[in-house]
Amino acid sequence: MSPERQRLIRLLFEEYIELYAARDARLLERFSDNFSGFSGSGDRLIKTRAEWIGVMQHDFRQVPGRIGIQMVDLLVQDLGSDLVAATAFFHIHLPIPDALFSQETARKVVLFRREDIDIWKIAHVSVSIPFGKARDNEVYSLHELRQHNRDLETLVQERTEALAQANHSLAVLSNTDTLTGVANRHHFDDALAHEWARAQRAHTPVALIMLDVDGFRPFNEHYGHLAGDACLQTLALTLVQTCAGREGGLVARFGGEEFMVLLPGVDGLVAAEVARQIQEAIRHLALPHEGAPWGSVTASFGVASLHPERDQLPEALVRQADRALLRAKQLGRNRVEVASTGA
Repeated sequence: MSPERQRLIRLLFEEYIELYAARDARLLERFSDNFSGFSGSGDRLIKTRAEWIGVMQHDFRQVPGRIGIQMVDLLVQDLGSDLVAATAFFHIHLPIPDALFSQETARKVVLFRREDIDIWKIAHVSVSIPFGKARDNEVYSLHELRQHNRDLETLVQERTEALAQANHSLAVLSNTDTLTGVANRHHFDDALAHEWARAQRAHTPVALIMLDVDGFRPFNEHYGHLAGDACLQTLALTLVQTCAGREGGLVARFGGEEFMVLLPGVDGLVAAEVARQIQEAIRHLALPHEGAPWGSVTASFGVASLHPERDQLPEALVRQADRALLRAKQLGRNRVEVASTGA
């Protein structure tokens, strides 16, 4: 095939595809009176020019905006002095949300016939769009496309919600003591820093109860570590139940057999009363502890409350509660000691 002939066929096809992509009604004038073809995802053979014009008009109404055509490959053929063909592979980019057509490769064969000295008409068009079957005289199977988009949006929403839930679960796990289910040391440190800063702004107190299970090592040695784990789990649940309903309150395992109860907005007197309520709740558990002075599991408590000063660090509150706890142990255990204001 001569270069001139190749350029002619390419020019005919490029003009055709540009008019089609632009939804230009002038394209309708280019079809031969002796026309045949089939379109898109339909299953109807078109045998007359009038039928084809109707299909094209419906096509333009169905998708009125410009269509993007991304060429993949093009083959031109010289079938005779008055007949040429162009076979194209391309991607279709519809002017609507589209996650399917743009990924598929459409195929189009166009036959051009010379019907006058310099007038070429389109004698045949066959198009294959490999996505679903068109319905209700559609050229593009937009019903299926829209349904697919709805399904895709639903799937994306479900995956987004699942991811958010997974992230939430991960955050909960990273802040939770795996044995007892209460907050871990990391979560406690963050919560204390947050409440401390808020109390500095609002000029309100922050209270802390530090408690330690009395004689927990002998308990483990006598009953075994599984019983020790069960004991800590029971105590953690008791702490949560006793402190339930206190706004901003947090129960945390501080380490080993030590627990913390953070009480924002609470003064020392109220915090001491909460500690005594916890002590009484532990007494009612009556968890056996042979060899202990009271014959059951008990705990020692250190209580502190501060109005945070501007440059004061939250560790000051922890130190006061720790000193009060040490004093409770030194004075015989199973008791509540409150840090003095100047401690």
